Amino acid sequence: MQCIFVTFKYKLPITCIKGVCLISHKKYMELTLKLAERGKGLTSPNPMVGCIIVKRGRIVGKGWHKKAGTEHAEVLAIQDAGKKTINSTMYVNLEPCSHWGRTPPCTEKILEAGVREVIIGMKDPNPEVHGYMELKARGIKTKIGILEDEAKKLNQFFIKWVKTKKPFVIIKVAMSADGRIATKTGDSKYITSKEARTLVHKLRTEVDAVMVGLNTVLRDDPELTPRLYAGKDPLKIVVDSALKMPKKCNLMKNPGKLIIATTNKAPKNEIQKMKDKGIRVIEAKSSRGMVDITDLMKQLGKHEITSVMIEGGSELNSSAIQAGVVDKIMIFTAPKLIGNGHGAIGNLGVSKIDKAINLKDTACSRIGKDMLVEGYL
Repeated sequence: MQCIFVTFKYKLPITCIKGVCLISHKKYMELTLKLAERGKGLTSPNPMVGCIIVKRGRIVGKGWHKKAGTEHAEVLAIQDAGKKTINSTMYVNLEPCSHWGRTPPCTEKILEAGVREVIIGMKDPNPEVHGYMELKARGIKTKIGILEDEAKKLNQFFIKWVKTKKPFVIIKVAMSADGRIATKTGDSKYITSKEARTLVHKLRTEVDAVMVGLNTVLRDDPELTPRLYAGKDPLKIVVDSALKMPKKCNLMKNPGKLIIATTNKAPKNEIQKMKDKGIRVIEAKSSRGMVDITDLMKQLGKHEITSVMIEGGSELNSSAIQAGVVDKIMIFTAPKLIGNGHGAIGNLGVSKIDKAINLKDTACSRIGKDMLVEGYL
């Protein structure tokens, strides 16, 4: 049997069938997902989308969404391919938009470009998007559901926000082997290794906001910036029920990046002073004198904040878990013993082991000298 060899821009596994060398849809979609990932942390509240255009076994165009309000991946790939889009196959990890939003609908651009076939990773959870059916109805050959699980995981922040209008919430914990996040004197710098801290800083560049409680600000005076990893600096949210934030703490140095979540118990004149400095103040409902975490998440969602990483203490962690707003937990454990000190998670009301909260889809990995356990609630 004679094989026909084709020159490719990208090295991908080739399967020979009846003398013709073919690259599977999955392999092309893998490349599409990698392109989409380049927008991680930059596209919110939009999803991460990648797109490649293939013609005669060769990738002739590629693009990825870089920022909300800018051209979508499909449009950039079409521009990259030029006239080669005629009778080509397009791969995109998310269903192309079919409605007018910040930008025109991609379905129209695809039709105008003469694309013959569109292969889609997953359906867009936005009920206004019907790109798959639109293309199919207008004569474009379409397939959907290629590497769907991988596509959904990549855009898990976007999917939750679109469906619930609440952010995807991660709790990050850095603790000793005996479950302590600080000594009894409050010292916590640094329990985990530099490798673990670098990964946390990378995670900060990927979420919209990092959240702590007032006690963490008073104890650690954190900066919550990605100092160890080059990337986007996230918003900082401080849960401060009575507005007792120190006026000269590190987080006050960049008021444009700061959100303070408080209650109606906070003095109105202090709220106004914060706003005058350029700080965004959210007055959430009160629950037993504290910020109602559920209401806070609803309000953050209205501000188009699609993801939050909680880096607080045990009280904030347990409050968020009990409120049912947490989607994922990441626990970094250092090979150290502290003994009497501050625990990682406060009271969850669990009195028997069979009532313990079980994590789902768990994974364990080594980060430097530390271990990372992560799972979903």
